[in-house]
Amino acid sequence: MSVTRESVQELLSSEDFGQRISGVNQLRQLEPAVAFELIQPVVTDANTRVRYAAVSQLDTLGSQDLQTTLTILRDRLLNDQEPDVQAAAADALGALKLTEAYEDIQQLYHQTSEWLVQFSIIAALGEMGDPRSFELLQEALNSETTLVQTAAISSLGELGDVRAVPLLIPFATDSDWQIRFRVAQALSRLGGVDAHSTLETLTKDENQEVAKEARAALQSS
Repeated sequence: MSVTRESVQELLSSEDFGQRISGVNQLRQLEPAVAFELIQPVVTDANTRVRYAAVSQLDTLGSQDLQTTLTILRDRLLNDQEPDVQAAAADALGALKLTEAYEDIQQLYHQTSEWLVQFSIIAALGEMGDPRSFELLQEALNSETTLVQTAAISSLGELGDVRAVPLLIPFATDSDWQIRFRVAQALSRLGGVDAHSTLETLTKDENQEVAKEARAALQSS
């Protein structure tokens, strides 16, 4: 049975949430413009899993109409009661580089107690590339959640602001090898004398993955 606009619309209108999720998944087989039109009402579905599936697709479908997508994602970011959906909205905002939502993202980071939402926000800021996010990423380095710290290190590398180098160097001796690994990646992107010196030290790291990443960074610089 072929997937058509009508067949997907029927699934999305079903009273069974499993059918609606199936409909959201089948949107990938339709023309993006059609899929974007059909997905919009579903982002406020009563079922959490359906909303999450719909919002998660906006990182690609949203490019059909960035202004409408911005409005939708802002609403889900700030008003959805489910952390998974808020996190998906942050992911999509970052993927689409919708910097107009930066202040909303910053606000939610300080308001939420959900580590998943904070993690998604910090990771999204790296993709978004908004220079205003430097201070927030600096703050996230002090998070009590290791995954948020790790995301902040990566995002500071992606942001490309060399002010991050002295902030990241202390993490090169962190007890968690995954943090040291991210530091090597970030310093590779940022460059400079101090970054180079720290990378040389990391080439002798006890963890082979960290040492390998540091060596690769120096060879490509």
